Amino acid sequence: MGVEIERKFLLVNDDWRGSVSHSQSMAQGYLVGAAAIERGDALASVRVRLAGNLAWLNIKSAELGIERAEYEYPLPLDDARQMLARLCDGVVEKVRHHVDVDGTLFEIDEFTGKNHGLVVAEVELDHADAPFPRPAWLGGEVSSLVRYYNVHLIEYPYSQWTEAERKGVDAC
Repeated sequence: MGVEIERKFLLVNDDWRGSVSHSQSMAQGYLVGAAAIERGDALASVRVRLAGNLAWLNIKSAELGIERAEYEYPLPLDDARQMLARLCDGVVEKVRHHVDVDGTLFEIDEFTGKNHGLVVAEVELDHADAPFPRPAWLGGEVSSLVRYYNVHLIEYPYSQWTEAERKGVDAC
C-alpha cells in the first residue's frame, strides 16, 4: 500500500523565495471530489494532475491528518487534458516552488485563480514523528484543516474564506 505522510503549514513571510531551486505550474482536477466524500459516497479523492509535459492520476484516502493512503500513476498527457476539460467540476491551478532547507524539501504551493493569495508549504516525511527543520518563514500547521486540502479548494476557494479561515483558525 502507498502511504503519504505530509505536513502542511501557512507561511509568515516571503523569505523562502530567495531559496527556490525551481518552480513549476500545475493544474489539477478531481474525478471524485469533495462533494462525494462529504456525502459519504466515496472513500477517496481521485485527482488528475498536469505539471509541464507530465500527467498523473492520484488516488488518496479521504481522511484527515498527516498520514493517508496514496497511489499515483502516470497518464498520457492528452488523456489528462481531456479528463480535466470533460470530467472534472473545476481545476485548481498553482505554482509549486521547491525549497531545500538543510536537506529537507519543502514544496511551496502558490495558488492562482479563485485561490489567489493562498500560499502553503508542504513537507513529506518518512514517518509521522520524523524531525524536520523549522525555517523562520514557516508558520502555523494546517495539516488537519480540511479547507486547506486541494480537493476542497474547487468547491470552497480561498477567495470565499473568512479572515479567520485565512489565518488558519478552525471555525468549528
